Amino acid sequence: MKRLTTYLSLLLISFPLIISSAFATDYGKQKVVYHINYDDPKQQAGALRNIQNHINAVGAENLELKVVLHGNGLAMLVYPESLSKTKLKHANATEQMQAKIDGLKDQGVNFQVCANTLKGKKVNLQEDLYNTDESAVVPSGVAHLSYLQAQGYTYIKP
Repeated sequence: MKRLTTYLSLLLISFPLIISSAFATDYGKQKVVYHINYDDPKQQAGALRNIQNHINAVGAENLELKVVLHGNGLAMLVYPESLSKTKLKHANATEQMQAKIDGLKDQGVNFQVCANTLKGKKVNLQEDLYNTDESAVVPSGVAHLSYLQAQGYTYIKP
């Protein structure tokens, strides 16, 4: 009986290690671009969860991850108080969204915004967008997506 108890104890202690190793995968290095051009705040929050799950699975050190925002997707970075100055229907850069964005940026995620959208939607880079500077601006969101894919980035539209 004592051996059975010892055996069961060892099995219970080892079980989490057995399970975690059964699901562990070495995905290797990845280059990925996430495409966001929709303004629904729940859908955008879901996309950010997908990105975090991707990082958790692969490891930030194994990922070169970019998020390209254009059209209505720029709403993710627009301050709510700036909405009336723009031609956007939503401004989703609430404190919760900002915290998610900061957490991803801290893990190396690069957010890029479309210059055409800034101009067309009357969004001021310095005043209306959360934590975004000139280095994040690309001339055209769609052209940049195509460029990144040609550079070997996997395209994901969550």
